[in-house]
This record gives sequence, C-alpha cells and structure tokens, in this order.
Amino acid sequence: MTDVSEQKVTANGLAHHVIRWGDRPVDVVFCHGFLDVGWSFDAVARELVTAGHGVASFDWRGHGQTEWVGAGGYYHFPDYVLDLEELLPQLSSGPVHLVGHSMGGSVCAMFAAARPEKLRTLTLIEGIGPPEVEPRDPTTRLRAWLDGVAEVRSKTPRPMQDERAVLKRMRAQNPELTDELGLFLASKSTTAVDGGVRWTFDPLHKTWSPRPFQADSFGKLLETISAPTLIIAGERGFRLQDEQERMAKIEGHRFVEIPDVGHMIHWFEPQALASELVSFFADDGP
Repeated sequence: MTDVSEQKVTANGLAHHVIRWGDRPVDVVFCHGFLDVGWSFDAVARELVTAGHGVASFDWRGHGQTEWVGAGGYYHFPDYVLDLEELLPQLSSGPVHLVGHSMGGSVCAMFAAARPEKLRTLTLIEGIGPPEVEPRDPTTRLRAWLDGVAEVRSKTPRPMQDERAVLKRMRAQNPELTDELGLFLASKSTTAVDGGVRWTFDPLHKTWSPRPFQADSFGKLLETISAPTLIIAGERGFRLQDEQERMAKIEGHRFVEIPDVGHMIHWFEPQALASELVSFFADDGP
C-alpha cells in the first residue's frame, strides 16, 4: 500500500497544497493543468512509486487547496514560474523529473528554459503551449479582460447541490468519466459551503488573460530547453496547427502518442502514461 501525505508549503508568499506519494526522497514532481488539481495524478503516482520513485504534486495558486492571490492580484504565467522556483527546493534536494500537463506543461517548459540545472528530465503531456486565440488585438484583449474581471466580481457564485451534481458538470467535457474517478476528482476539486459545494478554483481563472499568448516568444523559450524532454500526446487530444514546428524547437526530444485517449491522459490512461514515464526516466532522456 502506497503511503500518501499532504502538507502546506509556502512558496512565493502563498501556502501551496502538496501531496507526496511513497516514502522515498522525491525525484518526480507533477504539475497539473488549468482548473485541475494535484490529486488528479494519484493513479499515475502510485504506479511510479511501485517502480521505485518518490513522487510529489501540488495545486497551483488559485486551484484546489492552495491559496488564491490576494486582493488586487491576478494570475500570470510568470507568477506560476516563480511559484515553482520557490517550491521545488522544498520538495527535493536535487534535480527532479519535472512533468507538466496542459497549462502546467507550458509553465514547466518556461521553467526548464530558465533553470535547466534544476531538472533531470522534462515531460510535457499535451503541454507545448496553448494555441494563439482571439482576440489577438491588444486593445480588444485588454477590454475583454477588464469586462471579464468586472463580471466575475459582480456575481454571487451559486453552489452546486452535491458531488453528484459536480460530476454531471465534469461529464459535459469528459463523458467517459466513471463514477469512481469522477466522484474522487469532484471531492478534491470542491469545498462545502452553505447550500451545497463550490469549485475550489478562483473564478478569475475563467477570465481572458490581459496579454494574448505569443507563439513566437514561447518558441524562443522552447529553443533554449536543454533537459532531456519527452512530449506525450493523446491520439484524440488537442492538436495545434504549429505543433510540429514547436516540438522541433526542442532539440533531441522524444515524442510518444498514446492511443485512444484525449487530452486528460493522466485521468483515463494512467498505467500507459506511467509506463512511458518510467521508461524515459530510466534512460534520463532520449
């Protein structure tokens, strides 16, 4: 039976919720994606512990049980990078296998470019950056952000009845969610309030970022990544028009596609994902 523990670790001024699997020193750190939680790697982590690794994950700022930003704050990608900078030394005494999914993968790629000495390997699961989406015009984008923040702050959130209601919402995007997995994720992604439960993520996450994603700038970061890198995609996952160009910027990377799965590979194919990770970590690269 795998030992699992939870603790709060302060990084960049915020109390981060950290989960650890196994009793070995941490050498693998998972970073979840947008509106997900660290607990979502539970099945993968248990496989890695069986393979001899010490594993940790955490909730990003404004997600799960990690603190939200304070009054007047917002969520920018460099903030996540600084969180990781201060969090990693408290999780492991040496370089780690850093694994990021989706948004977490984008942050991990940025971190890998800036701090190569802190990584043994880098794994990006459906995580080579978001697409460039509208509105790209900076003035239109800024207006959308201002309007979105104003709307969030003017609303009183309505609680959901219970975790079954949460699961129903989650199935709108992931209809294959089983009761067991779905209710587990629902329990880790909500908190009890008067009248039911609410999501633990900060509603500000659902507003437009004030600055559009710039693929050219992100590509320059990808070009400087020197850690051995594994890129994992789901056969039915998100596809970018320029994904081949982005991947080619990471010298010597390895690419794996896991069949018959979509974007949430760690939810629906944890054993297949763990197998690829264990093999890659054993080689320490391509």
